[in-house]
Amino acid sequence: PAGSSPWALSGHVMPSTSIRNFEYDPDRRILSVWFVASGRHYEFLDVPPESFAAFKSAFAKGHYFNEHIRNHFAFRMVT
Repeated sequence: PAGSSPWALSGHVMPSTSIRNFEYDPDRRILSVWFVASGRHYEFLDVPPESFAAFKSAFAKGHYFNEHIRNHFAFRMVT
């Protein structure tokens, strides 16, 4: 819809060895990530739009995630 963020709850499936899928909610600033190996889903809290944009555009999602998201934002596992 017009006026909505292009990132709002947009899911992304990509060829990655570690990350199966991700989506970002800009209103809540939550980055949701599903992992390939465990199948687990985590939410990373208070992730700024700039951090999501950099993650989204990174060629190596797993590497970027490990360097810039993991251990930098609070998170919770979604069951």
